[in-house]
Amino acid sequence: MGLNSSIEWTEATWNPVTGCTKTSAGCEHCYAERLALRLQGMGQPNYARGFEVVLHPRALRLPLTWKKPRMIFVNSMSDLFHEEVPLEFIQKVFGVMHQADWHTYQILTKRSERLLELDPQFAWPPHAWMGVTVENADYTYRIDDLRRTHAAVKFLSLEPLLGPTPNLNLEGIDWVIVGGESGPSARPMEERWVTNIRDQCLNANIPFFFKQWGGTNRKKSGCVLQGKTWHQMPEGVMIAD
Repeated sequence: MGLNSSIEWTEATWNPVTGCTKTSAGCEHCYAERLALRLQGMGQPNYARGFEVVLHPRALRLPLTWKKPRMIFVNSMSDLFHEEVPLEFIQKVFGVMHQADWHTYQILTKRSERLLELDPQFAWPPHAWMGVTVENADYTYRIDDLRRTHAAVKFLSLEPLLGPTPNLNLEGIDWVIVGGESGPSARPMEERWVTNIRDQCLNANIPFFFKQWGGTNRKKSGCVLQGKTWHQMPEGVMIAD
Protein backbone atom coordinates (compact mmCIF):
# COMPACT_ATOMS: atom_id res chain seq x y z
CA MET A 1 0.00 0.00 0.00
CA GLY A 2 1.16 3.57 -0.41
CA LEU A 3 1.37 6.71 -2.42
CA ASN A 4 2.15 7.13 -6.12
CA SER A 5 0.31 4.03 -7.31
CA SER A 6 1.20 2.66 -10.74
CA ILE A 7 -2.50 1.97 -11.38
CA GLU A 8 -3.44 4.55 -13.98
CA TRP A 9 -6.89 5.44 -12.64
CA THR A 10 -5.92 6.14 -9.03
CA GLU A 11 -3.20 7.90 -7.03
CA ALA A 12 -2.68 5.79 -3.90
CA THR A 13 -3.60 2.39 -2.49
CA TRP A 14 -4.82 1.48 1.00
CA ASN A 15 -4.97 -2.16 2.09
CA PRO A 16 -6.62 -2.70 5.48
CA VAL A 17 -7.24 -6.23 4.17
CA THR A 18 -4.87 -8.38 2.10
CA GLY A 19 -5.45 -11.72 0.43
CA CYS A 20 -8.35 -13.21 -1.47
CA THR A 21 -9.70 -16.37 -3.09
CA LYS A 22 -10.67 -16.95 -6.70
CA THR A 23 -14.34 -16.46 -7.47
CA SER A 24 -14.70 -16.08 -11.26
CA ALA A 25 -12.92 -16.24 -14.61
CA GLY A 26 -11.08 -12.94 -14.18
CA CYS A 27 -9.28 -14.30 -11.10
CA GLU A 28 -7.35 -17.02 -12.91
CA HIS A 29 -4.13 -15.02 -13.31
CA CYS A 30 -4.58 -12.64 -10.38
CA TYR A 31 -1.90 -9.92 -10.30
CA ALA A 32 -2.44 -9.37 -6.56
CA GLU A 33 -1.76 -13.02 -5.80
CA ARG A 34 1.51 -12.94 -7.76
CA LEU A 35 2.58 -9.78 -5.96
CA ALA A 36 1.57 -11.09 -2.52
CA LEU A 37 3.64 -14.25 -2.95
CA ARG A 38 6.59 -12.17 -4.10
CA LEU A 39 6.26 -9.93 -1.03
CA GLN A 40 5.98 -12.99 1.19
CA GLY A 41 9.28 -14.25 -0.23
CA MET A 42 10.84 -10.87 0.53
CA GLY A 43 9.76 -11.12 4.17
CA GLN A 44 7.14 -8.35 4.07
CA PRO A 45 5.23 -8.87 7.34
CA ASN A 46 1.77 -8.04 5.95
CA TYR A 47 2.18 -11.02 3.59
CA ALA A 48 3.60 -13.57 6.04
CA ARG A 49 0.58 -15.74 5.20
CA GLY A 50 0.92 -15.17 1.47
CA PHE A 51 -2.44 -14.54 -0.19
CA GLU A 52 -4.62 -15.74 2.68
CA VAL A 53 -7.25 -13.21 3.76
CA VAL A 54 -5.78 -11.18 6.63
CA LEU A 55 -7.19 -8.11 8.41
CA HIS A 56 -4.75 -5.30 9.24
CA PRO A 57 -6.34 -3.10 11.95
CA ARG A 58 -3.13 -1.07 12.24
CA ALA A 59 -3.57 0.05 8.62
CA LEU A 60 -7.07 1.41 9.17
CA ARG A 61 -6.03 4.96 10.05
CA LEU A 62 -3.51 5.39 7.21
CA PRO A 63 -5.67 7.80 5.13
CA LEU A 64 -5.89 10.09 8.15
CA THR A 65 -2.12 10.58 7.96
CA TRP A 66 -2.25 11.70 4.32
CA LYS A 67 -3.10 15.38 4.52
CA LYS A 68 -3.05 16.08 0.78
CA PRO A 69 -6.33 15.03 -0.93
CA ARG A 70 -5.83 11.89 -2.98
CA MET A 71 -7.72 9.37 -5.06
CA ILE A 72 -7.34 6.15 -3.03
CA PHE A 73 -8.00 2.61 -4.29
CA VAL A 74 -9.27 0.64 -1.29
CA ASN A 75 -7.91 -2.92 -1.07
CA SER A 76 -5.93 -3.19 -4.27
CA MET A 77 -4.61 -6.46 -2.78
CA SER A 78 -7.93 -7.95 -1.69
CA ASP A 79 -11.71 -7.65 -1.92
CA LEU A 80 -13.36 -5.66 0.86
CA PHE A 81 -16.54 -7.73 0.44
CA HIS A 82 -14.83 -11.11 0.68
CA GLU A 83 -16.84 -13.55 2.80
CA GLU A 84 -14.00 -13.74 5.36
CA VAL A 85 -14.05 -9.99 6.05
CA PRO A 86 -16.51 -9.36 8.94
CA LEU A 87 -19.18 -6.70 8.58
CA GLU A 88 -17.79 -4.95 11.66
CA PHE A 89 -14.40 -4.52 9.99
CA ILE A 90 -15.94 -3.21 6.76
CA GLN A 91 -17.87 -0.69 8.86
CA LYS A 92 -14.57 0.45 10.41
CA VAL A 93 -13.21 1.04 6.90
CA PHE A 94 -16.28 3.13 6.12
CA GLY A 95 -15.77 5.00 9.38
CA VAL A 96 -12.28 6.04 8.32
CA MET A 97 -13.58 7.12 4.91
CA HIS A 98 -16.06 9.36 6.71
CA GLN A 99 -13.33 10.80 8.94
CA ALA A 100 -10.74 11.38 6.22
CA ASP A 101 -13.28 13.05 3.97
CA TRP A 102 -10.77 15.10 1.98
CA HIS A 103 -9.89 12.00 -0.04
CA THR A 104 -11.86 10.18 -2.74
CA TYR A 105 -12.11 6.41 -2.27
CA GLN A 106 -12.51 3.78 -4.99
CA ILE A 107 -13.75 0.34 -3.89
CA LEU A 108 -13.94 -2.57 -6.34
CA THR A 109 -15.48 -6.00 -5.82
CA LYS A 110 -16.37 -9.17 -7.67
CA ARG A 111 -18.67 -10.16 -4.81
CA SER A 112 -21.62 -8.02 -5.76
CA GLU A 113 -24.13 -10.27 -3.98
CA ARG A 114 -22.51 -9.60 -0.60
CA LEU A 115 -22.13 -5.92 -1.46
CA LEU A 116 -25.87 -5.68 -2.08
CA GLU A 117 -26.69 -7.74 1.01
CA LEU A 118 -24.64 -5.47 3.28
CA ASP A 119 -25.46 -2.18 1.55
CA PRO A 120 -28.16 -1.13 4.09
CA GLN A 121 -25.56 -1.39 6.86
CA PHE A 122 -23.48 1.49 5.50
CA ALA A 123 -23.78 5.25 5.44
CA TRP A 124 -22.28 5.90 2.02
CA PRO A 125 -20.17 9.08 1.97
CA PRO A 126 -20.41 11.08 -1.27
CA HIS A 127 -16.66 10.74 -1.79
CA ALA A 128 -16.75 6.90 -1.86
CA TRP A 129 -17.03 5.32 -5.30
CA MET A 130 -18.22 1.73 -5.57
CA GLY A 131 -17.39 -0.47 -8.53
CA VAL A 132 -17.79 -4.05 -9.72
CA THR A 133 -15.63 -6.12 -12.05
CA VAL A 134 -17.31 -7.49 -15.18
CA GLU A 135 -14.85 -9.60 -17.17
CA ASN A 136 -17.33 -10.93 -19.74
CA ALA A 137 -21.06 -11.19 -20.40
CA ASP A 138 -21.48 -13.95 -17.78
CA TYR A 139 -21.02 -11.41 -14.97
CA THR A 140 -23.22 -8.52 -16.03
CA TYR A 141 -25.55 -9.39 -13.14
CA ARG A 142 -23.00 -7.62 -10.94
CA ILE A 143 -24.01 -4.35 -12.60
CA ASP A 144 -27.61 -4.90 -11.53
CA ASP A 145 -26.47 -5.57 -7.95
CA LEU A 146 -24.33 -2.42 -7.96
CA ARG A 147 -27.17 -0.33 -9.34
CA ARG A 148 -29.33 -1.29 -6.35
CA THR A 149 -26.81 -0.02 -3.79
CA HIS A 150 -26.78 3.46 -2.24
CA ALA A 151 -23.24 4.33 -3.36
CA ALA A 152 -23.05 7.91 -4.59
CA VAL A 153 -20.77 7.08 -7.53
CA LYS A 154 -20.96 3.73 -9.30
CA PHE A 155 -18.38 2.41 -11.76
CA LEU A 156 -17.43 -0.68 -13.74
CA SER A 157 -14.05 -2.29 -14.26
CA LEU A 158 -14.06 -4.49 -17.34
CA GLU A 159 -10.55 -5.77 -16.64
CA PRO A 160 -9.33 -8.23 -17.54
CA LEU A 161 -11.78 -8.07 -20.43
CA LEU A 162 -12.12 -11.70 -21.55
CA GLY A 163 -15.00 -11.52 -23.99
CA PRO A 164 -17.57 -9.28 -25.67
CA THR A 165 -20.10 -7.44 -23.53
CA PRO A 166 -22.74 -6.15 -25.95
CA ASN A 167 -25.87 -4.37 -24.75
CA LEU A 168 -24.58 -3.35 -21.34
CA ASN A 169 -27.22 -1.72 -19.16
CA LEU A 170 -25.35 1.43 -18.11
CA GLU A 171 -28.26 3.15 -16.40
CA GLY A 172 -27.04 4.73 -13.18
CA ILE A 173 -23.37 4.02 -13.97
CA ASP A 174 -20.98 6.97 -13.70
CA TRP A 175 -17.71 5.62 -15.11
CA VAL A 176 -16.34 2.64 -17.07
CA ILE A 177 -12.78 1.28 -17.08
CA VAL A 178 -11.57 -1.28 -19.65
CA GLY A 179 -8.27 -3.14 -19.74
CA GLY A 180 -6.64 -6.28 -21.05
CA GLU A 181 -4.97 -8.91 -18.90
CA SER A 182 -1.26 -8.50 -18.27
CA GLY A 183 1.52 -10.70 -16.98
CA PRO A 184 2.47 -14.34 -17.65
CA SER A 185 -0.13 -16.34 -19.60
CA ALA A 186 -2.20 -13.22 -20.28
CA ARG A 187 -5.35 -14.02 -22.23
CA PRO A 188 -5.90 -11.96 -25.40
CA MET A 189 -8.39 -9.12 -25.74
CA GLU A 190 -9.93 -8.21 -29.10
CA GLU A 191 -10.12 -4.60 -30.24
CA ARG A 192 -13.76 -4.92 -31.23
CA TRP A 193 -14.69 -5.79 -27.65
CA VAL A 194 -13.09 -2.55 -26.48
CA THR A 195 -14.50 -0.29 -29.20
CA ASN A 196 -17.98 -1.70 -28.60
CA ILE A 197 -17.81 -0.71 -24.93
CA ARG A 198 -16.35 2.68 -25.79
CA ASP A 199 -19.20 3.33 -28.21
CA GLN A 200 -21.78 2.28 -25.63
CA CYS A 201 -20.24 4.77 -23.19
CA LEU A 202 -20.19 7.54 -25.77
CA ASN A 203 -23.84 6.93 -26.60
CA ALA A 204 -24.74 7.01 -22.89
CA ASN A 205 -22.48 10.03 -22.16
CA ILE A 206 -20.47 8.05 -19.60
CA PRO A 207 -16.72 8.69 -19.07
CA PHE A 208 -14.60 5.90 -20.59
CA PHE A 209 -11.12 4.98 -19.35
CA PHE A 210 -9.01 2.59 -21.44
CA LYS A 211 -6.27 1.37 -19.13
CA GLN A 212 -4.17 -1.01 -21.22
CA TRP A 213 -4.00 -3.59 -23.97
CA GLY A 214 -2.21 -5.93 -21.59
CA GLY A 215 -0.17 -8.91 -22.67
CA THR A 216 3.18 -10.00 -21.28
CA ASN A 217 4.60 -6.47 -21.62
CA ARG A 218 1.89 -4.00 -20.67
CA LYS A 219 4.14 -0.94 -21.01
CA LYS A 220 5.13 -1.87 -24.56
CA SER A 221 1.55 -2.64 -25.60
CA GLY A 222 0.37 0.74 -24.29
CA CYS A 223 -3.12 2.17 -24.00
CA VAL A 224 -3.77 3.88 -27.35
CA LEU A 225 -7.10 2.90 -28.90
CA GLN A 226 -7.53 3.75 -32.59
CA GLY A 227 -5.01 6.58 -32.34
CA LYS A 228 -6.37 8.11 -29.13
CA THR A 229 -5.77 7.82 -25.40
CA TRP A 230 -9.03 7.50 -23.48
CA HIS A 231 -8.48 8.53 -19.87
CA GLN A 232 -11.83 10.09 -19.11
CA MET A 233 -12.91 10.49 -15.49
CA PRO A 234 -16.17 11.44 -13.81
CA GLU A 235 -16.86 15.18 -14.03
CA GLY A 236 -14.60 17.36 -11.94
CA VAL A 237 -11.97 14.65 -11.37
CA MET A 238 -8.47 14.60 -12.82
CA ILE A 239 -5.66 12.07 -12.45
CA ALA A 240 -2.11 13.21 -13.12
CA ASP A 241 -0.41 11.31 -15.96
